[in-house]
Amino acid sequence: MKRSDLTQRARHYINGRWETGVTTGLSENPSDTSEVVAEYARADRIQTELAIRAASDAFKHWSHSTPQRRADVLDQIGSEIIARKDQLGLLLAREEGKTLPEAVAEATRAGQIFKFFAGEALRAGGESIASVRPGVHVDVTREPVGVVGLIAPWNFPLAIPAWKIAPALAYGNTVVFKPAELVPGCGWALAEIISRAALPAGAFNLVMGSGREVGQTLVDSPLVDALSFTGSVETGERILQGATARRAKVQLEMGGKNPLVVLADADLDKAVDCAVQGAYYSTGQRCTASSRLVVEAKVFDAFAARLRKRMAALRVGHAVEPEVHIGPVVSRAQLEQNLAWMGIARDEGAEHLVGGEPLQRATVGHFMSPALFLARPEHRVAREEIFGPIACVLRADDYEHALALANDTPFGLCAGICTTSLKHATHFKRHARVGMAMVNLPTAGVDYHVPFGGRKGSSYGPREQGRYAAEFYTSVKTGYTLA
Repeated sequence: MKRSDLTQRARHYINGRWETGVTTGLSENPSDTSEVVAEYARADRIQTELAIRAASDAFKHWSHSTPQRRADVLDQIGSEIIARKDQLGLLLAREEGKTLPEAVAEATRAGQIFKFFAGEALRAGGESIASVRPGVHVDVTREPVGVVGLIAPWNFPLAIPAWKIAPALAYGNTVVFKPAELVPGCGWALAEIISRAALPAGAFNLVMGSGREVGQTLVDSPLVDALSFTGSVETGERILQGATARRAKVQLEMGGKNPLVVLADADLDKAVDCAVQGAYYSTGQRCTASSRLVVEAKVFDAFAARLRKRMAALRVGHAVEPEVHIGPVVSRAQLEQNLAWMGIARDEGAEHLVGGEPLQRATVGHFMSPALFLARPEHRVAREEIFGPIACVLRADDYEHALALANDTPFGLCAGICTTSLKHATHFKRHARVGMAMVNLPTAGVDYHVPFGGRKGSSYGPREQGRYAAEFYTSVKTGYTLA
């Protein structure tokens, strides 16, 4: 593998100092697997415990800092991220495989998140409530939880850490941040910006390494008061069991199998656009991806034909090349898993309509064409999260049948509907058993200033993002005073 001037040398950030690790790892460019994107330090349990102790020691100082100081710190971080969005976007595209326009947009969003929570640091309020007893005053306030362990996934390596770190710091908590091992360069780049923001030593710590070492230490440590995790269902369930056993606060985002309903009255061109963007952009590697397309029978054939035509026009290639719609799959293991899903779908009787082949490009990378199946509700391809550019279409008799199919899933993150009927749109938003519902929009695409999260197997605990982040990163205290 080749190293270049662009190769990051990523170290841990513990107690205000940059530290080497007990071992070293490499991250590669999924568009060109011969290129090393980052050489990064890997921690063990002992080094992770040092970071946790540093966060614990810093909590007293940072939790009692003024709202203005916290706002200034977060605003500075957000401003630098936005000023460096092109540089950060290029790093993200090289390390994760997201197309360059998508990567720059994600970097911008990360900066906007920090600036939003700079404002929230100043807006944190409370309540003064009349007591039922004469002469007694009641006030309700919010206080920081303590040390929070933040475990982020690889698919949004700037935005998801931002929407965890920013509210944690805004409300006075201290942080130990573990990025995914596929994207250490992005995690380090974010930490490098945060390190210059006048935080007290230990208030923010970056520790890279495996879930088995770093992640499990965060789960087990009695000094970690809260854990926020985004990733797989299996890992989330283990974190929930381990952390709640010692009564730590837990927040989980664990994926989805999101439906996009297309009714007979829909604008089919708009519906196809929603399907393509939702199912295949970012290589389908989004928990909000619309991998189940539920289409009313009257327009099923017309929709499928238009969708296949659009899919044929999608260009798959190197993430930083112009005019590329879909970049590579993030890793060889993920590509192999996607190809295995192609076989599972065929073996179960789903009709393969188009795509799903490995692709050769000028550089050696993890490229595959977007795939589409005609499936039945019982097929695994229609029920389990794949996390790749593979979607299926399901035929619905009418709106009621489509709604039932949309809700027939163990997940409940988001759902969309394409229709010109206000009646059906309103009914769907009310009756879709999800945390987020979209009308005539892709399921993948959410704002940073409003709540994010789902129901059922998708999420656990309070919502992320927006003002609702306070529900996780603060604890409510009720005070009584006799006048």
